[in-house]
Amino acid sequence: MMNGLNTLWKTLFPHWRWYLRGGLVSIILVALAPAPPRAVLEAQQTVETTKSQVCVHTRLIDEVFEWKIQRSLQMVREMGADTIVEFFPWAYAEPGDGIYSWDSFDRIVRHARNQGLHIIARMGLVPFWARDDIAEQSTTLNYLPEDSFSDFADFVAVFAARYAGVIDHIIIWNEPNLSFEWGYRPVDPEGYVRLLQAIYAPAHAANPNVVILAAPLAPTLEPPGSPHGLNDLLYLQALYDAGAAAFFDALAVHTYGFTEPPEAEPGDTVLNFRRAELLHSVMVAYGDTAKPVYITESGWNDNPRWTKAVRPSERAAYTVNSYRWAEENWPWADKLCTWVLRYPANTGTYPDNFTLITPDFEPKPVYNALQEYARGWEGSDALWLPAPGE
Repeated sequence: MMNGLNTLWKTLFPHWRWYLRGGLVSIILVALAPAPPRAVLEAQQTVETTKSQVCVHTRLIDEVFEWKIQRSLQMVREMGADTIVEFFPWAYAEPGDGIYSWDSFDRIVRHARNQGLHIIARMGLVPFWARDDIAEQSTTLNYLPEDSFSDFADFVAVFAARYAGVIDHIIIWNEPNLSFEWGYRPVDPEGYVRLLQAIYAPAHAANPNVVILAAPLAPTLEPPGSPHGLNDLLYLQALYDAGAAAFFDALAVHTYGFTEPPEAEPGDTVLNFRRAELLHSVMVAYGDTAKPVYITESGWNDNPRWTKAVRPSERAAYTVNSYRWAEENWPWADKLCTWVLRYPANTGTYPDNFTLITPDFEPKPVYNALQEYARGWEGSDALWLPAPGE
């Protein structure tokens, strides 16, 4: 019997000794490989900056290694930004109704505090249990049925209470004027106002100092009735018409430069950096002038194959000059946050050219330029970055 089994084993696996040796070598190599660097907290850090508007959007929530979160936030501080915008997905922290898992959030908060950074939290991404049966099978995690508005409001309140004093600025949703971001449904400004209404009072009860930011809108020229979305100016007007003003404390804005310099004139049919001024004009028209604006995404791209990109030298100059423009002309803009510090890994396409540092933490020229500006290292005159209008 044993001889027969041995013959069968040798027939099926004639090189079994090689497999055994290879397996042992693999085990030894894994055992001898250095462990990932530990993320030991430093002494409490303080951000040194001369420009309080400078902010950067990070993407840390999907980072595997904690030391990379730490290094990313160190580079934010070293750049001279005192604030980050970070995504905190509902689906990650409440996988079951009333069942919470805070580890991924806590480690970001822990290291941001250690680096002396403030956090603006963006909320979204719906867990499966909060979606209806049809949505669970056929739509994205951006689909939030109205029956679950109260569940989302409960989560925001729990989040606001847990991180009170650490995270006091919370953005509700992202770009709801795009069909994709609204769960592949027709955009619904009135529905978004009802979502804000459901969240506003519970969040303030949980943290009286919380600042609820209405969602940033995607810069787009989509006309009414488009299946893809709605012009951001028209959508913001619709929010005010539906009574949104009573249910948010500040407005988040996305404004990108694309191929134009930051000082280029805005216009109803133009997408450029100064489109933020048109959005603010809507606020003024509705008498909502006391609320601040937070530019939570902005920037330029220098991918050589994207038609909406610029050269790397232009990107660095335009980015720094956009901060100069905001500093001189936008007293209503509390923060200007550049998209994006870093991705955990390259995407292999044009979004990689929005980053300020590589996945391996190599700073790009735009990072160095922003650091010189924010830290006050440029001297009295910028040697290679012309001021707007010069």
